Amino acid sequence: MRYFIIDDDRASRMMLIHIINESMLGTVIGEASHGEEAIPQILMTQPDFVLIDLLMPHLDGISTIERLHEHRFQGSFIMISQVVNKEMVAEAYEKGVEFFIHKPINKVEVQTILRKTEEQQRLKNSIQAIRQSLTSFEVTQKQTKKTVRDHIQLILNDMGIVGEVGSEDITKIVELLISEKHHLAPLPPLKELYEQLAMITKSTPDDIAKESKAIEQRIRRTILAAMINLANLGIVDYTNSEFEYYAPRYFDLTDIRQLMHQIELSGERKAKVNIKKFIQVIYSDILQRLD
Repeated sequence: MRYFIIDDDRASRMMLIHIINESMLGTVIGEASHGEEAIPQILMTQPDFVLIDLLMPHLDGISTIERLHEHRFQGSFIMISQVVNKEMVAEAYEKGVEFFIHKPINKVEVQTILRKTEEQQRLKNSIQAIRQSLTSFEVTQKQTKKTVRDHIQLILNDMGIVGEVGSEDITKIVELLISEKHHLAPLPPLKELYEQLAMITKSTPDDIAKESKAIEQRIRRTILAAMINLANLGIVDYTNSEFEYYAPRYFDLTDIRQLMHQIELSGERKAKVNIKKFIQVIYSDILQRLD
């Protein structure tokens, strides 16, 4: 997640930056001491979250939020304040503030709140991806013929990972398998597939080896993102159609359930990633859709 911090107290800003970096909660892409200084930077960088002090000179927190909304800023807000006035808190919630971090700043509270907001953001993204998938499906159904890439993108979109960096690597691998008309089993070793993909852009053995490792890491992170998205869907609605289809088919359902349990208890998102199974299943799915 990408954060922007607005607080007239430099010590508070430094403390928040340290906690976010040390806890690997995301990246702080900017900071400012008051709203007037922050607004143009936020509109230019479009952070996911703005951590904003309630009481500041020049332009207070609530007024800054109102200005950003006027400019159609879509990010989320987390208010930083030692004020406990109920009316001010209520007004902040009305303006779209999702959580409060109380001063003096406490490391555990910051970690807990930022992890909660991150999970909420991922869930929103998953729901948005599903809505886009449904819209895309309605449009593509009207077309006479879909390409292999179209079919792959629909599947990745259903799992909320079509925008992940590794989704393009997955797409190219499946296109490669289709073009070479491999049988369902056994598929070529993953290392061989990575190298074939790497050779498209690299020429020397060292560069090919480095790019092969990079491809594997991108795919691994992308598949983990799919598992996290499905786990979040399962937490919200275990009978969700995307969850029911993809969770047991593309992954080990036990791993998904353990991931759901992790997210609910601690916010951690660690899971075993089986790249081979994922590629095998998506390739099988594409072949069936092409028939």
